[in-house]
Order: sequence, then structure tokens, then C-alpha cells
Amino acid sequence: MADGPVITAIGAISGTSMDGIDVALIRTDGAACVETGAGASYPYEDGLREELRQVIATPEVAEHAALDALEAQVTCAHAQAINRFIDEHGLARASVAVLGLHGQTVFHRPERRVTRQLGLGALTAELTGITTVNRFRHADVAAGGEGAPLVPLYHRALASGLAQPLMVLNLGGVANVTYLDGDTVIAFDTGPASALLDDFVRQRTGAPFDADGRLSGAGRIDRQILASLMSNPFFARPAPKSLDRQDFHERAGMVEILSDADGAATLAAFTVEATARALDHVPKRPLRWLVAGGGRLNRTFMRLFAARLGVPVEPVERVGWDGDFLEAQCFGYLAVRSLRALPLSLPTTTGVPAPQTGGEIWPAPAGTARDSN
Repeated sequence: MADGPVITAIGAISGTSMDGIDVALIRTDGAACVETGAGASYPYEDGLREELRQVIATPEVAEHAALDALEAQVTCAHAQAINRFIDEHGLARASVAVLGLHGQTVFHRPERRVTRQLGLGALTAELTGITTVNRFRHADVAAGGEGAPLVPLYHRALASGLAQPLMVLNLGGVANVTYLDGDTVIAFDTGPASALLDDFVRQRTGAPFDADGRLSGAGRIDRQILASLMSNPFFARPAPKSLDRQDFHERAGMVEILSDADGAATLAAFTVEATARALDHVPKRPLRWLVAGGGRLNRTFMRLFAARLGVPVEPVERVGWDGDFLEAQCFGYLAVRSLRALPLSLPTTTGVPAPQTGGEIWPAPAGTARDSN
């Protein structure tokens, strides 16, 4: 399509770590022009978060179609967060052209052509008064792609002026990378990031995560268990490839024999070693790694990454990006691409046979909040 105008979009996502609902503002043409704005995070209510954790930990439930009540709750939580964001930042609701609603992933099995993100587009459009795009991953999975990661084209737009080859690493519940070198864009999930460590720390100490990497930094890595964890055939699979949040949990149970600190240290080392294996699937060694997501705040992760990779490993803030809201921004960007029928994924990012458009568009109903502003 011809170049489109720059428009204002909002993106919203709750990642696999389930820390909260991230909402971010962006102005973009869905191509090379990107102007980022404010971002904010809104926690789930404790009861809803716990219900989501139980569903995600029980695959036969997460895959089941009978999640309607929970999906309505998740949708309302997202809509409330978005409306609060609009009010807190003094936005004119009518100025927001589109909302990209990723929602909450509860099940992801692309090999079975199944992916499930909770978040109803029509209800969100009604509750916010903003045209909403959701179900970003479904067309890709239906066409034979992995459906993830979807952030690479946004990374490409942001990184156009940076020295390359460059690796962008996102450390959420699952880790994924984007390799950028001119026209070459390669992306894939690499393995666990914060999910295994968060769940272990929560079980052992009651804390929601390993703050600053203090617990993992105090322990000793069990090299035998680490080697066993790294024997998973996923790491040798060619890219593109993707993961469900729970894929490594059963095998990682072997750290239960360790102390709190040693178990945390071993799981942190697992994340780092799994991510380093990404180098087996890209054509050149990157000049630097830029790290986004909550895991970049874990000092043990960052120390181990720097030692293991041997090149600069820096938070994305070093180049002026916002590591807390990069993915929320991305789904605002992808919503604009959906409106313009531009691809959201490529054969080299999800394994889809050809560049794939996606997303379902739900216009704001007449007479809703947007029309009254």
C-alpha cells in the first residue's frame, strides 16, 4: 500500500510474567516513522492474577474453549487500564485512532495450530470507545507460522539508525531475540527468561520475583543440573521457533533439591545459557545486545550475560528506548499495520510461508465514549 499518515495509537499487553497490564502511546505510520509517548503499568487484582496462574499452569484448562467468564474479566481489566491511562495522561479520546489489544496469552501450541490470548476486541472497543485490533497471532499460526515473536518489525523500525548486526533481547516470562542486519530480520524465542525464576522464588520465599537478582546472585550454579536442562532438543531446533510459558517447568523441577539461592542461581544461568545458544541460529555475531523487558532489571542476569556473550550487553534505555513499554508500543504499531493491511510477520520471524497480515479489527460502536468526547 502507499505510505499512510502518521496516526495516534495505544497498545496494551499483559506478558507471560503477568506483572500487570502495560499500556503505551505511540504515533506512527505503521512503517518507518515512530514517535513514542507515555507508558504505564496497571496490576491485575490479586484474585484475577491467581486465577490466570492456575489456568496457565493447567494446559488442558488453558486450551479449553470454556474460558468465557475469565476472558470477560481479563477484557474488562484491560479496558479499565486503558481508560485510566487516557484519563491520567489527559488524552483526547477522539484523537486515538486505534487500540492494539494483545491481551493475555494462556496457551500457545503453534505445532497444533492453536494459540489463545484472552481479550475480546468487540467488548474492548465498546468499553473504551476506540477502534480495537486484537488476535494478532491467529492468522500467522493458521498459516503455519509460530505466531511469535511479533515484535521484530517494530524493532526494525526503531533500530534503523543503529550499528548492525544487532541483537535485541526481550526478557519477559519467555525470552525472544531479534537479529537485525540491514534487510535481514531473524527472530525466535530462545528459552526461559523470568517465568521459571519468578515461579521458583514465589514458591520458595513468597516474593513475586527475584528483586535485583539478589537471591540468584547469592547462590552457586549447579553445573550438572544446568547441563541437563540445556540438553532439551529445543535449543538445537532451527529458527524460527516459539514457546509456551510452561514448556520448561516440568524439567526445571530438578532444582527443587537445591537451596533457595542455589536453585535461583541455576535457573538464572539456564536463562543466560539458553539465550546464548541463539548465536547458533544467526549468520553473524552481533556487535552488541540491547535488552528489554523486566529481566533487564535483574543484575544477575545482566552480569552473566556480559560475561557469557563477550560484547556490550546494555538495557535498551542506552539507545533511548523504553524497556518497560516496548511491547505495549509494539502492539500499537502493529494495530496501525493491521489497519493498513501490512505484514505483521515474515518467514524469517515466525516461519510463516509468506509475509503475513493479521489482527481482527473491531470499529468503535456509534454512541460510545469516543463519540461523546
